[in-house]
Amino acid sequence: MDVNINNAIATGESYFDGGLFQLIGWTLLGWIITTITFGICYPWALCMVYSWKINHTVIEGRRLKFNGTALGLFGNWIKWLLLTIITLGIYGFWVGIALQKWKVKHTTFTN
Repeated sequence: MDVNINNAIATGESYFDGGLFQLIGWTLLGWIITTITFGICYPWALCMVYSWKINHTVIEGRRLKFNGTALGLFGNWIKWLLLTIITLGIYGFWVGIALQKWKVKHTTFTN
């Protein structure tokens, strides 16, 4: 472990320890899977990339962990789609907020 990271943990600092090439790789993989499945696996790609981001984040010396699943998001995705259709697109304005709430609900501290 890097000395700076050890100092950050000891002092309760916040940091992100992911790398650019990792982010590009995970994002590209998610894009490929979404494209191949014609969007059906988009919730899985979202969970995969978001999990990588959260699992590499430390807040005040405590590492975050994402425990959401693609299956759980897929159920919400269908519900949000139906609500958007029923409300003639109006609910679509709230989908971003609903997704953010779902992400936060499934994010915890590991220690």
